[in-house]
Amino acid sequence: MGFTTGFIGGIALTSSVLYLSLAIHHQNRLHQALLLRQQSLVLSNIVEPAPPAPPPTSREVRGGLLETAKDRWNGELAGLVRRMQYMDWNAVRDGVEESVSKLWRAGLRKGEEELPSAER
Repeated sequence: MGFTTGFIGGIALTSSVLYLSLAIHHQNRLHQALLLRQQSLVLSNIVEPAPPAPPPTSREVRGGLLETAKDRWNGELAGLVRRMQYMDWNAVRDGVEESVSKLWRAGLRKGEEELPSAER
């Protein structure tokens, strides 16, 4: 091994050891700073507690056209179902029976009126 190769190898080894030791030192300092901040926060919260955080505000996000249409459709269906649930079905049946009997009587009367004119 020559002088140049040994010199460059020594510089590389020394600089890498120096770089790694500085990097480790830097990481240790960052970790210590973080620990000191946490301890300071804990001690200040013991002496003077922080005010409680405000409750989150509610936020209403409007949907698009499709979502609005779906909501309107679901509202209509819910209204119809509610109307069907509270409807008096006996009254509906009585009304339908009355209508059918009126039509039947009217048809019989008209048939009776047409029968004598057809016999003539």
